[in-house]
Amino acid sequence: MRGASETRRVRSAFQPLLIRPLEMKTKPRIDVLNGPNLNLLGRRETDIYGLCALSDIEALCRDKGQALGFEILFRQSNHEGEMVEAIHEASDKASGLVLNAAGYSHSSVAILDAVRAAEIPVIEVHISNIYGRESFRRRSMLSPAVSGIVCGLGAHGYALALDALAEKLKARS
Repeated sequence: MRGASETRRVRSAFQPLLIRPLEMKTKPRIDVLNGPNLNLLGRRETDIYGLCALSDIEALCRDKGQALGFEILFRQSNHEGEMVEAIHEASDKASGLVLNAAGYSHSSVAILDAVRAAEIPVIEVHISNIYGRESFRRRSMLSPAVSGIVCGLGAHGYALALDALAEKLKARS
C-alpha cells in the first residue's frame, strides 16, 4: 500500500495549480476612420489642409488616446463600402468613433445609414472649415446622425474629438 500512497503524492505534486487570472481592466477602444484622399495629407492642397501627414494625425490620436485611457484603432480608406464595413465593426467592437469621411460627408447616403445604425457615439471631424468653402461642401449629410462635429481646426480637431468622446463615455457610465 505504501507504493500506491507514494504514487498518489507524486501525482498530486504535479497537478497544475489553479491560479485565478488577474482581473485586467481593458481600455475602451476608439476607432478613428478617415475617408478618401486623406492618405495624401501633407502633399495635397496644403493651403487648405496644412502640412500634417496622416501618419502625424495617427501619432497625435495614439498619444491623446493613451492620455485618455483609450486603445486607438486608426484607419483610412478611399472606398465607400470599406468605410461602411469599418463603421459596422466599430459599432460592434468600439466604444466610440471619430469619423472624417472627407468627400463622402457631402454625398454618401450609405455612410449616413451606417452611422445612424451605429450604437456608439460618433464625432465627425473636418480638418478644414467646410462652412468657408465651396457651397457643396457646406452641407454634411452625416451631421444629423452624429453626436458632435469639429471642423476647421486642422489636425487638432482629432484631439478635440477624442476629448468629446471621453466626456460622452463618462456621462454614459
